[in-house]
Formats: sequence, structure tokens, C-alpha cells
Amino acid sequence: MRFNNRPSRFRASRDRGQAGSMGMDGREAWLNRSAGSTSAENDVCVTHDDIALRAATDADMDFLRDVFSSTRMHEFVSAGMPVEQAESLLASQFSIQHTYYRQHYPHGRFDIIMQGTKNIGRLYHDWSGDVVQLIDIALLSAYRGAGIGTRLMRAIVTEAARKHMRMQLYVEFDNPVRALYRTLGFAPAGENGIYELMHRDAMPFDEEAWASVRGLNNPFQ
Repeated sequence: MRFNNRPSRFRASRDRGQAGSMGMDGREAWLNRSAGSTSAENDVCVTHDDIALRAATDADMDFLRDVFSSTRMHEFVSAGMPVEQAESLLASQFSIQHTYYRQHYPHGRFDIIMQGTKNIGRLYHDWSGDVVQLIDIALLSAYRGAGIGTRLMRAIVTEAARKHMRMQLYVEFDNPVRALYRTLGFAPAGENGIYELMHRDAMPFDEEAWASVRGLNNPFQ
């Protein structure tokens, strides 16, 4: 499941250091490998205690770029773009997006999602105003479909409800995760091109089982 919440957001996938061994432009080999990697999703074990957040640092830039890439490379390659060209384009888009987020959310949190000791995704969120802004949630492909994104969203909504804060996010109109957002109390509030703006009022959310994720209450960066 992809969680993509902000206009001007570029998503894609990147498989670094592999194009040279793929032959030609590497598209067929990449697609075959990508299809095979989805089987790993069923092997991901998620408990209530092993998902945590930590602040991203400069040392995490390559990982953050890989996460960004992992959500769009497939569609670029499937459309016929050579792997090396797609990687270059997506690296540039990541840089633009990273700069944009840092400038527009100077008090935001840019966190690494962890399962145990593994880095598995990113969560960008801003709690500095009177509305919680969900900027971006993205997971590496092997960790999608295992309930991790849902767990994180429930924990965030629980925390916002505890603090009596409203929430806001953007999501593509064709993204099936919109159904999850509606079950969590979000309602349509506008649009921006292909993105729908969704709001959640400051209202209770009774989800004790999902009450926290380690690191969610860390101080703002």
C-alpha cells in the first residue's frame, strides 16, 4: 500500500548499481527482479513492538533517495524508460523534493521508519502548528502490504486525537489508501490537480491497541 500525501511530490524507484549487469537498458531484468521481490512482502513479520521512528540525518540521504525511488521506478520502466535514465531523473526529482520539504516545513519532522534495526521507510510530518500536516509516508517495496503503513497512520491519528489537534493530508484521487483515511475520520476538503485534500477534525479516536509507535513523541527537529 502506498501512502502519498502531498502535491509537488515526485515518487519513483531506484535500484542502484545494477544497471550495468542488465544488458541493453536493463528494463526487462529490472521488471523481472521487481516482480519477484514482491513475494518478500508475505515474509515481513510485524508486531506491535518492532515499529519505531528515528530522526533522519545527513547519513540517511542515500536511503531516503532509495525509498523515494522505490515508489515510482516501476511505472517509469514499464512505460519504456531506460533504467539508467529513470534513475538519473528520479535522483534529480528527489533532490528537488527534499529541498522543497525542508524549506516549506522548517519545523517538520523527517523520520526514518524502522522495523527492529532495519530502515524500511520514511515518515515526514509537521506538528508545529495547530494542524498536524501529514507530508509523506513511504515504505520500501518489500514492506508494503504488511500493515505497517496502517499501523503508523493509526498511531499518528491516536496521537493527534490525544492532543486535540486537527489533521491534514493530500492524496491522489486514484490511490486506494483513501479508503483507509476515510475509516480514520478524514473527509474531503478540496483538491489540487490530481490530489485530494483531506481533513480530520480534532475528535476522539479510540484505538488503544495502536496507541503509540516508539519515537512518535520525540522532540521536533
